[in-house]
Amino acid sequence: MRVSLNVVCPFAGTPIDTFVDELAAVRDAGFRRVWMAQSPLDGDLLTALAIALREVDDIEVGTAVLPIQTQHPTLLAQRALTLNAVAGGRLLLGLGLSHQPISEGMWGIPYDRPVRRMREYLDALQPLLAGQPVDTVGDTVTARAALMIADAPEPEIYLAALGPQMLALCARRASGTLTWMCGPKTLGEYIIPTLRAAARDAGRREGSVRVVAGLPVSVTDDVAGARAQASEQFGMYAVMPSYRAMLDREGYVDGTDAAIIGDEQAVAERLDELSAAGVDELSAVVFDSSPEARDRTLALLRAKDT
Repeated sequence: MRVSLNVVCPFAGTPIDTFVDELAAVRDAGFRRVWMAQSPLDGDLLTALAIALREVDDIEVGTAVLPIQTQHPTLLAQRALTLNAVAGGRLLLGLGLSHQPISEGMWGIPYDRPVRRMREYLDALQPLLAGQPVDTVGDTVTARAALMIADAPEPEIYLAALGPQMLALCARRASGTLTWMCGPKTLGEYIIPTLRAAARDAGRREGSVRVVAGLPVSVTDDVAGARAQASEQFGMYAVMPSYRAMLDREGYVDGTDAAIIGDEQAVAERLDELSAAGVDELSAVVFDSSPEARDRTLALLRAKDT
């Protein structure tokens, strides 16, 4: 199982310098890949990555995730291809639909028909990323364009998919799924079998559709203290319907239970459980504020990366 990091894009202080330093630190710590989210209130992730990936080599960066509602697929194709040309093909494009309170409450964009919305978005986006013209008219997305961006590698697409219809779409159209707050039972008994079966039905080789599982991790002897931090940082996911359904499947009360916390042996056993369930990549959020716990966590994650 590959192990990567999932880090918050830092925009405080001198934002671009901080961003570049953070990405370089992850690379220097020995990780080959990092995933970064686009927060609805922070700076623009792709703009920052255009500079950071020019400055920092030998590491891949995935977006986990970019919400599709806030930009037309033609614009995203232009930005992603330009960035991947800068990065030399090191960009992974993770896409998602955010959440109804954000889409409708903040942006004023309907959240209905999410699977159709994503499918039509991909109908427009994927040909453009592949250097082909597009002429598509849908209920939610219309696009007519032919981009002229030479020598830009096509980025792989990952989808934030949890429901069966979105997992089926992911199996047909994407390189993999990005999950969050899903434990080994949910992954091994629901997410992975659903995705693999849909891939077979679509005529794709099962291993071509990968599962990237995002989870908080802390290697520590202060389990109670780490759980308190996890409750503060991840407790909110218990009230978001898509994550609540995954937590219920696992028998978890909230995101605190999903966090992987314990000493080296305990955490290693939890990671082995994920690998045995069929997870292709762990995208670990190192959340503990203790420098010692962070160092121990990074050391174990590096050792478990295969």
